[in-house]
Amino acid sequence: MSHQIDYGKLMHAAMRSLIRKVLSNVAENGLPGEHHFFITFDTTDPDVGVADWLRDRYPDEMTVVIQHWFENLDVGEDGFSVTLNFGDSPEPLYIPYDAIRTFVDPSVEFGLRFETQEAEDEDETDDLLRDDAPNDTAAEDTPGAAKAEVVSLDQFRK
Repeated sequence: MSHQIDYGKLMHAAMRSLIRKVLSNVAENGLPGEHHFFITFDTTDPDVGVADWLRDRYPDEMTVVIQHWFENLDVGEDGFSVTLNFGDSPEPLYIPYDAIRTFVDPSVEFGLRFETQEAEDEDETDDLLRDDAPNDTAAEDTPGAAKAEVVSLDQFRK
């Protein structure tokens, strides 16, 4: 029986650990400077906790913004919960790390994208970074929120 190192799985675990550490720091100390996050997650994940009206509006994926107004940020081992404002209506969310598809901090041009086996099989990975790809975001409903562009880390590799 041949044994192989699953680098993809190890890298995803490391990236999720980084998100957990960043969010833990924000929960303890607040957002420093101009930092803010755009987090896209899979709303079909059975462990995602969102209001029914949000799940109906975003049946596949949703992008939330953690920037000016958020509260009750609680970071756990498997996911985090936060209350965000949707059109002057505070809504609690629970997002497991495994459901996260992208994590972007546009203030420092940092972004993580989690590849899924389905996307690789269907050769959709290019669509995830195209400027004209559909992007339903909760940011559109958040006054003063800016849209972020997902930055491919490939351009920074030498």
